[in-house]
Amino acid sequence: MTRARITGTGSAVPDMIRTNFDLEKMVDTTDEWIVTRTGIRERRIAVDGEYTSTFATRAAERALDMAGVSAAEIDLIIVATISGDFPFPSTACIVQNNLGAKKAAAFDISAACSGFIYGLSIADNAIRGGTARKALVIGAEVLSRIIDWSDRNTCLLFGDGSGAVVIEACESEQGILSTHLHSDGSYWELLHQPGCGSRNPAVQKTLDDRNVFLKMQGNEVFKLAVRAMEDAALQALEQNSLTPSDIDIFIPHQANLRIIDAIGKRLGLSSDKVFVNIDHYGNTSAASIPLALDEANRKGLIKAGDIALFDAFGGGLTWGSALVRW
Repeated sequence: MTRARITGTGSAVPDMIRTNFDLEKMVDTTDEWIVTRTGIRERRIAVDGEYTSTFATRAAERALDMAGVSAAEIDLIIVATISGDFPFPSTACIVQNNLGAKKAAAFDISAACSGFIYGLSIADNAIRGGTARKALVIGAEVLSRIIDWSDRNTCLLFGDGSGAVVIEACESEQGILSTHLHSDGSYWELLHQPGCGSRNPAVQKTLDDRNVFLKMQGNEVFKLAVRAMEDAALQALEQNSLTPSDIDIFIPHQANLRIIDAIGKRLGLSSDKVFVNIDHYGNTSAASIPLALDEANRKGLIKAGDIALFDAFGGGLTWGSALVRW
């Protein structure tokens, strides 16, 4: 059986750090309040001259280097993002050009914080179906450009960065075992960017109404996220005749430490099996899981044969899971 196996991981984040103490000077908040409610202590912020493609390219280069694969060998590039360089062309096409991956088909997908799992599923199907042999799946965001830094409901949460994986066709038991995707568009207003689309175009009124910025109803999102992520995790395990005790490492979307803790407890996982780096990066949306995966991988926390579970929830609403034998 042909499987899609992750053979390289990479990540890239801005050098600039914005701490909770920095935010205390910008909005009515405190470090203690932020840490208690979110688990976040600092986040990375892009500076002038840095774009979503900047970090996507760097992460991809590091993943390619680990995999020992050249850009010229890549058949497919998928970039998951809600904060691409432009509305079009796709950030993936810019990354393709930056890498020199001349034969790769390249496109973006928009599934918010679930974007990496959606991209992983598309690449997995392409490889299983024989239309690609080697693929790059990248989650990349520069959310700081669509955040209202005077709105403490959102500016405390988000950060910038990217994570990437190289996926190759292989004939072994290792690889992506299954992916599971879900959405419910009836909740779209809970988390969205109202401006700069066809509904609210980039005109002066959109700017005056501050509709260029991300809007979120955090409490409602929190309530839905825990149940949805638990269900997606259990679906992946059931599909593969496994139980939570078979999980060696759980890498959830890094949105809120309370959400991560709640899902870990519902699955009965000990804290040493749940990877967390939200304290350093905040919520990086589609970049969250591949960024965490690369960090865990480079720290030697994932070994050959381990069962890794990825789980995410985001705007759309979208959610999903992926189960991988490393």
